[in-house]
Amino acid sequence: MRLLISSLCVCLALATAATAQQTPARLTELHDALHLAAGQEGTWQSYTAAIAPDPQSQARRAATQALLPQLPTPRRLALVEAAMTRDFADFRRQSAAVKAFYAGLTPVQQAIFDRQSLPAGSDQTGR
Repeated sequence: MRLLISSLCVCLALATAATAQQTPARLTELHDALHLAAGQEGTWQSYTAAIAPDPQSQARRAATQALLPQLPTPRRLALVEAAMTRDFADFRRQSAAVKAFYAGLTPVQQAIFDRQSLPAGSDQTGR
């Protein structure tokens, strides 16, 4: 049962892993590498706002983690399920923003975005 709870908690953390990868420095590097046209800056602003860490979500995750050890298993599972549902809604919102931004990029910019948005340590050679 502990393995199940731990696995579910890992899922909570993974729900925002892509967002966590985009530190301000990485976003600046990505912005500079894309050489965005003036008309693309609005979608860039929308994209960065959508993927920015949400203090309320972070506080919710911390509260969930603090409560888990105090609850009986059925309540823990219900809490984890509720947290995963909220995290999935956040993921869908962020995913929509990424797709909207990506759709406005040129093919060259899309290739740059694909390379630079890989998680740190990923094989970026395309093999």
